[in-house]
Amino acid sequence: MSWLTMPRWPAITVGVAIGLLECLTFLLLDKPIGCSTAFTRTSGLIEKALRGNAAAEKPYYRLFPPVIDWEWVFVAGIPLGAFLAAFSSGTFRIEWVPSLWTAIFGTGISRRLGAALAGGFLVGLGSRWAGGCTSGHGISGCLQLALSSWLASAAFFAGGILSAILLFSLPGR
Repeated sequence: MSWLTMPRWPAITVGVAIGLLECLTFLLLDKPIGCSTAFTRTSGLIEKALRGNAAAEKPYYRLFPPVIDWEWVFVAGIPLGAFLAAFSSGTFRIEWVPSLWTAIFGTGISRRLGAALAGGFLVGLGSRWAGGCTSGHGISGCLQLALSSWLASAAFFAGGILSAILLFSLPGR
């Protein structure tokens, strides 16, 4: 089981593992893998904690009740899994600001914070607008041969390529 301690797993291994996880999720839960709904439920949980049951009466939260469900636990497991993978491979380190961010946005906090907030907002807006996130569309939707997911995945790749071109062609890079 030395592959568990590798810093990077082969892409084929990861692809097969995700496919098996997707099949297991369909088999046991009859639901596809996705992450964005968990964040929606989290915002509802926060609002419910602040305003009580009035949050649950909103039409949006009737579709996505503010509860801790299997997707929420799945999303909570992502950083835990990332930590365990980094720790077991010996690559874990605490890094206040990644070198790529410093190179692009500088050492000041305002530009980095602005970029992170804008990026997070756009990803959240896009995933709700598209009816799913990259994992929901790119893995689960494409697996089910949903045309909307294939189109969304193409848009994800186009956006990623465009972002990489813009970030890596900035002056000083």
